[in-house]
Amino acid sequence: MDPATFVDVIERQRAKQGAPEVTFYKDALEASQEFRAEYHNRLNVVKHSQMPLERSADGLIKHIINERMDTKECCIDAFMQFIEVGKSTGTSRHLSEEIAFVIEGTGKDLHYDVQFECKVEFEWTWDTTPKTFEWGPGDFIYVPPYVAHKRVNTSNIEARLVVCNSRIMKAIGLDWFDQLEPAEGFEDVWVPPAD
Repeated sequence: MDPATFVDVIERQRAKQGAPEVTFYKDALEASQEFRAEYHNRLNVVKHSQMPLERSADGLIKHIINERMDTKECCIDAFMQFIEVGKSTGTSRHLSEEIAFVIEGTGKDLHYDVQFECKVEFEWTWDTTPKTFEWGPGDFIYVPPYVAHKRVNTSNIEARLVVCNSRIMKAIGLDWFDQLEPAEGFEDVWVPPAD
């Protein structure tokens, strides 16, 4: 068969019929130009006074970089996490991996590993017994994707950590982020998971 005649006449006729006219490609080009012009004026340096505090379901946090702030950073969100003496964060899970750097305090991370199977659809389960990882000043913490996790302050001072998450999973349509339980005292700002 001649490769030039592989497509039949009916398919060839349908290719341009009944399709609505749009300007998606043109709009994307214009949006890119607008983004580049606007990006030039975004912040390179975020002063401490420009970093907002939030009472979140994960506890008190100070946003360093967030997609809703006017910065040139477009791939990560970073915040300082404060954990009071004897308290813990809530328990959360998200498809992006998480890293944290301990500034002060000691504590432990509780990680509930995830298992999944993909048969007809994804089936997720989480361990009921967590793995425990102890941390202190200067330590780096890694949380794998979609592992349910929480932090516990075991020191006699407020613990402070810088936490970073990637926005990439959200950008590709996998914005799976749940707060399974709130931090104590932050129940009023908790949005329970849908499932």
